Amino acid sequence: MRASPATRTPGLRRFLTERPPRLERCELCAVPVEADHRHLVDTEKRALVCACAACALLMQQPGAAAGRFRTVPARYLTDPGHRLDESAWDALQIPVGVAFLFRNAALDRLVALYPSPAGATESELEPATWTAVLGGSRLAGLLEPDVEALLLRRAEGRFECHLVPIDICYELVGRMRLLWQGFDGGAEARAALDAFFADVARQARPVDEAVRP
Repeated sequence: MRASPATRTPGLRRFLTERPPRLERCELCAVPVEADHRHLVDTEKRALVCACAACALLMQQPGAAAGRFRTVPARYLTDPGHRLDESAWDALQIPVGVAFLFRNAALDRLVALYPSPAGATESELEPATWTAVLGGSRLAGLLEPDVEALLLRRAEGRFECHLVPIDICYELVGRMRLLWQGFDGGAEARAALDAFFADVARQARPVDEAVRP
């Protein structure tokens, strides 16, 4: 028997209409959150967690949740007095032009990651290398474990180093994974990378204006 238009419509509608965007919720209290919501670091699972403003504020208090969740700060800093060069970059042994470094409090060591077509690729740094290359930067002294990172870039002989919220580093990793084409990433990925760092530079304040998160 041939189906009538009335019986076909409900099934077809699933493919002919756009699905509404998934509503994001705070992963602690389940209230809806805005697109620009805050994040927490779950130090047990080593994962980012979406949070509403109230939960983000709560987790900034000493002893909240026994320290399991840490609120990702919103500050962006740069140190005009500290410059990287080719020898410093080579010492870090980073095979690409972008990387971010953060201190893993549970392991008590520095972790370096860089974007790749497969996602975030990790490499460990020897403490002596960290001290020699970046230890002289005031940004290193301000870096909060687990929730902030030093974001580095080498492009056309220029070097950048910013202290940033760690969640934007993983945002960059996801963006590069989505856009990456060919061996060098392709024009679209490079344009997205330029726009990303331009936005970071716009938000970054000199380290002399820094406040603790």
